[in-house]
Amino acid sequence: MKLVVIDYESGNLRSVSRALESQGVTPLVIGDASEFGDADAMVLPGVGSGPSAMDALNQRNLVDPIRDYISSGRPFLGVCLGLQLLLDRTEEGDAPCLGVVPGDTKLLPAGLKVPHMGWNSVTFKDDTANRHPVLAGIPDDSFFYFVHSYYADPEHRDGVSATTEYGIPFCSIYASGNLIATQFHPEKSGPVGLKFYRNFIAMARPN
Repeated sequence: MKLVVIDYESGNLRSVSRALESQGVTPLVIGDASEFGDADAMVLPGVGSGPSAMDALNQRNLVDPIRDYISSGRPFLGVCLGLQLLLDRTEEGDAPCLGVVPGDTKLLPAGLKVPHMGWNSVTFKDDTANRHPVLAGIPDDSFFYFVHSYYADPEHRDGVSATTEYGIPFCSIYASGNLIATQFHPEKSGPVGLKFYRNFIAMARPN
């Protein structure tokens, strides 16, 4: 299978690639949209500033190809900043984002220590039978590793598959059809994070 990890100099590419390789896939790490057409799955990692990341995506002419890829119905995973960029805008610099998921990315409330860094639990919205396939075999309230100062606030809550408490409950997993995104870093989350990647890869493999 061909799994593309988007390189736009705003992600922890090495850690993500190693995690995917541990699950039997050698990812193509590239920032060239010409490679998107025959990709079976795609990962948009991200760390740092939302406006800077959007500038980088725009400079590489990746914004429309990413939107088109998601619209194609093939599995897409956004990681950390990769979740926040899916929304309409970010409060960080009041900048436009990809506009795939209606809503805004917001700064964590005043009074909280930011960034929110370290292990925290993730609570699933649905019972086991109704969960998205990417969550198969992952226990409710599993702990994942977070590093972020902003959080995604989707307008429509149907896609919010899990939440995490840090001063407020925030969306920690967005999963709707082929579109999946996490506020945490699966590649830094031990065995449960690798299971998450394994489930995502399984979505793209032929039966």
